Order: sequence, then C-alpha cells, then structure tokens
Amino acid sequence: MAVVDRFYGTGRRKTSVARVWIKPGSGRIVVNRRGFEDFFPRETLRMIISQPLEVTSTAGQFDILANVAGGGPTGQAGAVRHGIARALVHFDDKLRLPLKKAGLLTRDPRMRERKKYGQPGARQKFQYSKR
Repeated sequence: MAVVDRFYGTGRRKTSVARVWIKPGSGRIVVNRRGFEDFFPRETLRMIISQPLEVTSTAGQFDILANVAGGGPTGQAGAVRHGIARALVHFDDKLRLPLKKAGLLTRDPRMRERKKYGQPGARQKFQYSKR
C-alpha cells in the first residue's frame, strides 16, 4: 500500500475556489506562492483561515499549500478555510466531528444576488418621481 504524503481539499465561498494541500510539517502556510501574512494582510482574514487548525488542535503540525482564485479577500479566506477543513478530514476521519460541530465543513451558500432589469441594482430602485 502506498503512503500518502499530502492530503487535498477543495474549498468554496462566494465566487472563490481554493485548492488546498496539507502535509505534516512545521506550520508554514503558502497561498498562491506567497506567504500567508503577505497574501492576507488583515488579521481577521488570518484568523478565519486558522480556525480549522485551532478547532482540531493541530496548529503548527501541518504545512499548507493553497491555490485560490476568484472573488475578493473575504471570499478567498473563506474558501481556504473550507479547503483546510476538508483536507484535515481526509487526513484523519476523527477530526470530522469537531469540524462539523464548528460548522467548518459546510459550504456557505450565500451568493451575490443578480442585478434586475429596470433598476440600478439587485434590490434598490430608481428614485420615484411623483411629478
């Protein structure tokens, strides 16, 4: 039987898609060939990404390589988080329960609502003029 050296998970959020590989290591996180802190300068986004590792008490045990495309910073951070959670389940099925309880395995279904014809946006209307 072949020994698997890395585990894969696909994460999605809004219009972002992240491909995430984890392997046992020192805790280095690389996103799109850039450092984790360099790619996500906001502290809140870094907290979002590290959530699955904190929930499973595996922070610093895995090297994470992520490729993320589409959307903006928040969507990309959410997609990477989802991908890490899925990859952790591939690594060890016992981690599924704590990740599921924390809601990290559920794909967030919220998407941007489309713009409607005859109005400037999804919900807003042009100003009504009585005369």
